[in-house]
Amino acid sequence: MKDDAMSTGELTMTATQAGAGAGGADDGPIATARGLVKVYGRGQTQVRALDEVDVDLGRGELTAIMGPSGSGKSTLMHCLAGLDKPTDGTVVVDGEVVSAMSERQLTRLRRTRIGFIFQAFNLVPTLTALENITLPLDIARRPVDRAYLDAVVEAVGLADRLTHKPSELSGGQQQRVACARALVSRPSVVFADEPTGNLDSTSSGEVLGFLRRSVDELGQSVVMVTHDPAAASWAHRVLFLADGRLVGEIVDPTQSAVLDALGELSARGAGRRRAAAADAGAKR
Repeated sequence: MKDDAMSTGELTMTATQAGAGAGGADDGPIATARGLVKVYGRGQTQVRALDEVDVDLGRGELTAIMGPSGSGKSTLMHCLAGLDKPTDGTVVVDGEVVSAMSERQLTRLRRTRIGFIFQAFNLVPTLTALENITLPLDIARRPVDRAYLDAVVEAVGLADRLTHKPSELSGGQQQRVACARALVSRPSVVFADEPTGNLDSTSSGEVLGFLRRSVDELGQSVVMVTHDPAAASWAHRVLFLADGRLVGEIVDPTQSAVLDALGELSARGAGRRRAAAADAGAKR
């Protein structure tokens, strides 16, 4: 993880927009959401997973999204990435209005402009590491930029593993292959859903270090959903969700600052639950 001496982030709690990130101010944010609502179900079973979320995600930054289970963090990422349709509101990614796209347009966007890293790696077992890395370009019938491919492979430290198949790689190496695959097509933004969830602490550090270097050295924009304060401490900025709403952020986070913020959110949630239970009892 990052050394706590590197930064002294403090939690800023807010009931409105988190605001633009610090990076890439001249070019604007890499992704934005305005009035984002996502509702699942109907009637008494209805769940409001996102409730009027406004957020800007900084270009050329690693942004972490955190929150308790059911807070809406994965739903927010899925809506931003075009994997799920919002019930209401607008999503824009690198100038493209994602929320207004057809399924065909979304498929093209995900193939050419967005990279994905999943917790389960999702590598093709019969392909080598190199073949897995270049698979998105092969599917899109796009040429491989050899110089950029070499730079990405060097960054992930897999030059001596390119001919190996996934079964011959460690979990950390497999996830680094998945990271390289997400980056090799030069996407506008990479969305990572719990990228270290299946890894030990050493492998997690390798993957998180690469994601941070991809931003700092390759100019990539990365949005990562995580439950792990150590993983979040690698980010430039951490956003916190609770009950489908954006409730706070930390810029230049440390692990201890993230832990304190999560503790505060947990205490607030417990307070709300006690108040709701008391109110329900009073109405009986």
